[in-house]
Amino acid sequence: MKVARGCVQYVVPVAASTHTMILPLTTRPLALTELAAAQGEFIWATLQRLGARAADLADLAQEVLIVVHRKLGTYDPSMPLRPWLYGICVRVLKVHRRRAWFRRELPMAQVPDRVAPGADPERAAIAAQEGARLAALLDELNPEKRAVFVMFELEQLACDEIATLVGVPVGTVWSRLHLARKQLEGALARERAREKGARR
Repeated sequence: MKVARGCVQYVVPVAASTHTMILPLTTRPLALTELAAAQGEFIWATLQRLGARAADLADLAQEVLIVVHRKLGTYDPSMPLRPWLYGICVRVLKVHRRRAWFRRELPMAQVPDRVAPGADPERAAIAAQEGARLAALLDELNPEKRAVFVMFELEQLACDEIATLVGVPVGTVWSRLHLARKQLEGALARERAREKGARR
């Protein structure tokens, strides 16, 4: 099989010779196994950007693929695939967060990773503390705002690239980014006020 521009090219054996048959992409159904192999990393990264916990990632990715399998017949191959997958990831994560067991669950502190030989344990502890603080602040954002903030501020993706991945206009990306920054600034201000009050 070879991919030509806008087409999938199949080499079909006929008797002792081979003939090339070119089919438009839209005539070929999307196979779940191919999709999982090609887009698995994107699904995983999207769930992380949306705020899925590391312990839940594998289960959530599997749930996304189950939904994809169920909805493959409704997917229009002429439309971009990743925004469609992104929307499924958002919905799966929101359902996951609404489940009663998630609301009752009490997150426990993670066991710290072993410090690499030669590394400064104090610096490693500070870095872990800062990472936990950032994760807690990001958890206050809704998944859509969080994903845009993570992609722009942490992964250094351009707004037009984010818009393509998410399937929204660039203006919507800027709006979500602005709202996320504003919300995080407010959360930081409240945290500093609490710390200041505790020191008195």
